Amino acid sequence: MNQKNNEQLTEPIAKKPPYGNPLVSHKFGADPYALVYNDRVYLYATNDEFEYDEEGNITENKYGNINTLTVISSADLVNWTDHGVIKVAGPNGAAKWAVNSWAPAIAHKVIDGKDKFFIYFANNGSNIGVVTSDSPLGPWVDPINKPIISRDLPGVQGVPWLFDPAVLVDDDGTGYLYFGGGVPEGEFEMPNTARSMQLGDDMISVVGEAKPIPAPFMFESGGINKRDGLYYYSYCSNFFTGERPEGAPAAGEIAYLISENPMGPWTYQKSFLKNPGHFFDVSGNNHHAMFKFKDTWYIAYHAQTVSAAMGVSNGYRSTHLNEVIFGENGVIEDIKADMQGVKKVKDFNPYETVSAVTMAWQAGINVKELENTDASQPNLVLTDIENGDWIGIASADFSDGASEVIVKVASDANDGSIEVRIDSLDGDIISTIDVPNTGGLDNWDHVSASVSEIEGVHDIYFVFRGVNDQTLFQLASWSFKK
Repeated sequence: MNQKNNEQLTEPIAKKPPYGNPLVSHKFGADPYALVYNDRVYLYATNDEFEYDEEGNITENKYGNINTLTVISSADLVNWTDHGVIKVAGPNGAAKWAVNSWAPAIAHKVIDGKDKFFIYFANNGSNIGVVTSDSPLGPWVDPINKPIISRDLPGVQGVPWLFDPAVLVDDDGTGYLYFGGGVPEGEFEMPNTARSMQLGDDMISVVGEAKPIPAPFMFESGGINKRDGLYYYSYCSNFFTGERPEGAPAAGEIAYLISENPMGPWTYQKSFLKNPGHFFDVSGNNHHAMFKFKDTWYIAYHAQTVSAAMGVSNGYRSTHLNEVIFGENGVIEDIKADMQGVKKVKDFNPYETVSAVTMAWQAGINVKELENTDASQPNLVLTDIENGDWIGIASADFSDGASEVIVKVASDANDGSIEVRIDSLDGDIISTIDVPNTGGLDNWDHVSASVSEIEGVHDIYFVFRGVNDQTLFQLASWSFKK
């Protein structure tokens, strides 16, 4: 007979309080790229998902089935909201001509007085597509129904892989796209496979011809940034095992060049982020994107920390974040990748209605996209909740105290509750919310409970309780009443 065990707590995988990396641990996210918009950071990534063999065993990630992108966002860089997936390629995607969607790059530009958003994606190594939207979260459409970068463009001859786009909208509104990779036979030291190309004013066409970027030991993961009038082109070096000249990037490292013009000429500088294996004891490819948020520079990159913690690294990657320091003369100092992550940008507001798929830490939960939703219901909810599972929010600001906590739940059982704890998983319980049977997992109801005295800034943990080995309920949102 199952028993309720209020001492049981599910162990987190890879990401443990108070650390900030990886950013989320309930799903993967590779090849991250950042958009800063309306005081939030949106991160778009390749949607790595487990592949299985005929016996049901997890196999190596071969990338060939990936045709969606995954999106998360944050206003404080420690609590992240899951926005689900973007259906990009394939019969169910916006770009039905494409087979895959890898390594997204996103840009925002005001055109004819309206915000427009553009995601450039790699259709494996064959070509690069573009989808557009009026919002950073979609819906997305393919405006040209064909690749924006293909092998018939002038200047791309000799590039093995037309992939890994990066995009820059310059101060004058002109857009530039950067792409390419691979190593022609015997050309390890100077593959000459990185390219830059001007975009049309509409951001969905190209102008002129692609220009080469002389990136030593170039392999993949091009990036572009502008700082203090200088353009920084960064990339991942190849895995050539022979001797390298002094100052050249080692295998699988992120290095960069600088220029005073978005299309060169370029001058090589140095590498600044070693391969993930140097920091996390699990190697693999290296992919990155730098961005500025609230006057601080950051680098998003991936590592196989979550999958390794599950014992199945096999090429399944998760997004991490660390700070970028520019030294004298704009030199990028060496990045120290770690599990600690970055400092919060601001405290979290617990008085707003918060989607339950917003979290700093979690254990045991999954995220589900609701079908046939209307505007009054969230699109994504927490699901597969069992006894001892939990989520955590970092640095909630209770300057105005709290009298009540309100949750939106759906349940088909009579035995479930939520403990609200502060500061740690075994911290004081400030509220216990009894979750009723709402008539099924498709029937949502608001439930509230009183809150004991609280003030100041605290981490908040929602610990889910009920009968062991039984799915308890689904959680859509929560908020505190002042």
